Amino acid sequence: MIISLRTAKALLEAAEKQAMAMGITEDIAIVDEGGNLIAFHRMDNAKIAGIDIAVNKAWTSVALQVPTANLVSAALPGGPSFGINTTNQGRIVILGGGIPLIYNKRIVGGIGVSGATSAQDIEVANAAVRLFESMTFTRTNTNDQ
Repeated sequence: MIISLRTAKALLEAAEKQAMAMGITEDIAIVDEGGNLIAFHRMDNAKIAGIDIAVNKAWTSVALQVPTANLVSAALPGGPSFGINTTNQGRIVILGGGIPLIYNKRIVGGIGVSGATSAQDIEVANAAVRLFESMTFTRTNTNDQ
């Protein structure tokens, strides 16, 4: 299953709607199963530093196959993954807001959100994840959904 641009745009819209309801501005990225950027949206006045962070949160969630929030405690000094955020040319992000997109028990992409607190970024990302999980895909429309 391939996440189409059409699907990615719908996910961006769901995330933006949630961010607006919360009164925050976010940078939102959708990547495919290889961590390649499909679509990106920077809300008006969202932090420019969040652009790379959002893309890298999405990439991290796919590359490590876990939500980025799951990496926080393991990456602390003395933790089993201490220093992981210094690998992969510093691309691994250990802040919450990156979540893999799963279809038929397989990671097919990811979302990354940055611009607010980690808890808020996670809440915004989860709005898109919920939409993705509610979408119906068939063999003929996986690229059109």
